[in-house]
Amino acid sequence: MSIPALELIGLSKTFDKIAVDNLSLSVRAGELYALLGPNGAGKTTTLRIVAGLQRPDAGSVHVFGIDALAAPIEAKRLIAWLPDDPLLYDKLNPLEYLEFVAGLWSVDAGIAASRAEELLRWLDLWENRANRCENFSRGMKQKLALAGALIHDPQLLILDEPLTGLDAGAARQVKDLLAARVARGSTVILTTHILEVAERLADRIGIIRSGRLVAEGTLAELRDSSGSGNATLEDMFLALAQS
Repeated sequence: MSIPALELIGLSKTFDKIAVDNLSLSVRAGELYALLGPNGAGKTTTLRIVAGLQRPDAGSVHVFGIDALAAPIEAKRLIAWLPDDPLLYDKLNPLEYLEFVAGLWSVDAGIAASRAEELLRWLDLWENRANRCENFSRGMKQKLALAGALIHDPQLLILDEPLTGLDAGAARQVKDLLAARVARGSTVILTTHILEVAERLADRIGIIRSGRLVAEGTLAELRDSSGSGNATLEDMFLALAQS
């Protein structure tokens, strides 16, 4: 049996109130996993813990078999994290930004340049490669941030609302890129409030409420468990999220 890309066991985190409550889930290598839930369900906190940006109060996190709490640097080398409001350096152009990020990951300069061109062309940013980021639209910035997340060729890509602020064309480019990454063997975990995206792209879906996993499976498995073979993901999500 292959090692999961991500395995969470008994994950818990409390701030003023419980954000993640004894959460356990496993994401298979090479799949696109959509983590869904209403606002405040604990999605972002969970992903920030996986990315090493917060420590849990209890539980374990394993990334491709690596204990991410005991060996955070080794685990982070396999991960890319893209928040819903990514940070860019406005005075840099896309090529300078990607060169900078690649340098942080110690990516060979020649390899980084080749990947940068491939990503910028794929995301329709190549013609803007010499323009400063400060003049970019939100959608362009979002796409460049995605390119930065991919420049070190991570095995596990974690995205929090990656389609926020994107028009239909830009959203299609991002979805196509994610599908291509999964087809090449990468693992993608994303959150989204656009349920159609999860319904069409995800291999499996997990739904959390109040920090707990309340349903998980393929779309067909979720329909079977709900007892409605014709239910949309929106129908099942609303029933589970509000029950």
